[in-house]
Amino acid sequence: MNNHLKNDLDAIESILDLVKHQGLDFLNNICERPTSTQKEVQITNELSEEGLGTIDALQQFNKCFEEIMVASTGPRYWGFVTGGSTPAAIAGDWLSTIYDQNTQSVKGSGDVSALIELETIKLLLSLFNLPTDFFGGFVTGATMSNFTCLAVARQWIGQQNGKDFARAGVSGIVHVLSATPHSSAVKSLAMLGLGSNNFTQLKTTAGNRETVDTADLEDKIKTLNGQSFILISSAGTVNTVDFDDFEAISKLKEKYNFWWHIDAAFGGFAACSPKYNHLVKGWETADSITVDCHKWLNVPYESAVFFVKEKHQLLQMQTFQNSNAAYLGDPLENFSYLNFLPENSRRLKALPAWFSLISYGKSGYQDIVENSVEMALLFADFIEQNPAFKLLAPVRLNTVCFTLADENQAGDFLNRLNATGKVFMTPTVYKGNKGLRAAFVNWRTTKADIELVISEIEKVLVNL
Repeated sequence: MNNHLKNDLDAIESILDLVKHQGLDFLNNICERPTSTQKEVQITNELSEEGLGTIDALQQFNKCFEEIMVASTGPRYWGFVTGGSTPAAIAGDWLSTIYDQNTQSVKGSGDVSALIELETIKLLLSLFNLPTDFFGGFVTGATMSNFTCLAVARQWIGQQNGKDFARAGVSGIVHVLSATPHSSAVKSLAMLGLGSNNFTQLKTTAGNRETVDTADLEDKIKTLNGQSFILISSAGTVNTVDFDDFEAISKLKEKYNFWWHIDAAFGGFAACSPKYNHLVKGWETADSITVDCHKWLNVPYESAVFFVKEKHQLLQMQTFQNSNAAYLGDPLENFSYLNFLPENSRRLKALPAWFSLISYGKSGYQDIVENSVEMALLFADFIEQNPAFKLLAPVRLNTVCFTLADENQAGDFLNRLNATGKVFMTPTVYKGNKGLRAAFVNWRTTKADIELVISEIEKVLVNL
């Protein structure tokens, strides 16, 4: 055995103890950790011949890279839509690494850790009050969830036209309709060979909305003259968290033949709260749904789930079957996730979610969702009351989309605010306006954080 490997094995307890204490120091001081950094690092290009061993490698990491680790899992990281890992999720993630399972199968004498994944999917369906006729699994993020769902939709389109796209390749026109698709869904269309530009843009509802105009949708459907198509709809648009009218779309689905996919990456968590679950009423009739767990579920990256109706399992298997490995057996008789999603090898992604769901239950996630919305409304109230700002859209759930009264100052203002390291937000463009987004999904965020950020904003305004 290599000397460094042998020494590390003998010192594994000390190594893990060092990492534990460093991790605890990060978590216990996360409120003081900057949310952004200007630090530059020197990248090493050559690998040493002998290596250092883990303890010395940790020292080198701390010397070179530790300072660039920002508080993206902290209470004032409001950029993108980034949650923070709950204590239970951290425990599950550590154990995922330690057990190091290749989660695929549920039967046999080898690795059957997929049983945990199947149970976690059932728990998530219960959390979202979705019917049990959805089949689900874990992938790396919303992009791969959208990709997985739309890949099955692509196979369904082929079936409607007597073709097997998975085997023969895509041929003919695949009609895709959407009003405000997220970039990850558009990227998925590119990866699937359908073309990122090849979707029909639907009108949005009048009155500062981002949702599908269902009248325009039906008009577009009629022009297809009975041709099958894919509809990509939104449970929470990225800028203003707007929700398509799922009940209206459900009624259209009774009249017309189409695959209905919902991108509910974070907005789907509205289902966790009696105050906001009306926003997803009717979504249970969709063919597929994307949910990104490393957002509002507050588990570590990389974690998202897809939900696809069980009635489409044969299409899903045709899309992802690992067909040239005879030792895997008949995929319909010997279930393995590798025949139902993109990856052949993957870690036990479900375990952090399982730990967090079991630990905090429905009421825990109701509290997280409702607190996040409360924080968003509190921040939005400050924006509305301050003449230096203006809201670009009403706060519909957990994101505040706003700009400066002088829109041309928005970029400079954001750069200065983020440079404080006290908060992090992201820029956006909304209906032609240069804007800023503050997204609230972190379980740690409190009113004290809102007050601290307001204080920093007022300082920046003075010097703007």
